[in-house]
Amino acid sequence: MLNLLRAHITTSKRYAISVWDISIRLFHWSLVAGIGFMWFSGEAGGNIMTWHIYIGYCMLGLILYRIIWGVIGSPYARFSSFIKGPSSTLVYLKGFIKGKKHDYPGHNPLGGWMVILLMLLVLVQAFSGLFSSDDIFTEGPLYSFVSSKTSDFLTSIHHLNFNLLLAAIALHIIAVAYHEIIKKEPLVKSMLTGKKLMHQPGKVDTHPNYMTMLITASFVAAGVYLAIYLT
Repeated sequence: MLNLLRAHITTSKRYAISVWDISIRLFHWSLVAGIGFMWFSGEAGGNIMTWHIYIGYCMLGLILYRIIWGVIGSPYARFSSFIKGPSSTLVYLKGFIKGKKHDYPGHNPLGGWMVILLMLLVLVQAFSGLFSSDDIFTEGPLYSFVSSKTSDFLTSIHHLNFNLLLAAIALHIIAVAYHEIIKKEPLVKSMLTGKKLMHQPGKVDTHPNYMTMLITASFVAAGVYLAIYLT
């Protein structure tokens, strides 16, 4: 009995390890705020649509930055750390359905693919918005570069894709709530502090190279500016 108790205490004990660097956390919460504002401003219309466009530029920049950071960033920020193949994802899914516990410092396989899906939907939303028009007050900055038929098509994509984005966000929130309430994993706190609770201790250098981070952000900002304002 004493051995069982010790084993239970050992397996129940969790260690806080650094996972998400400051760059990833800023990206995540900026994306949350940006999508919220885009939803509000898109529904409100009117003069606020000017800011809708400006924030749209920021969203495009955020996604482009995340793509680059997913290649050169800190260990758990890299796509290679959480993008798994179909077989590995299926194995995880089967284990998840059976109630097996898995310890992933970063995203688990399903969470990794959700990240990619959300990024893709935001990218489509931002790109289509560049050519969209409401036929009344607001036109995307690149509206004049395409035909009215193409603009109408991209405008319809802009509206449809946002509904898909909302559905994906709802699914993401449900998954986070499941981990928070059922599995007792404080994922929201982890994305605030950068630390995640694990059953095994570990230490990985998740501090970003701040100079690389600054150069990357500046490069993306300049690229978006040149693409929008100098075309």
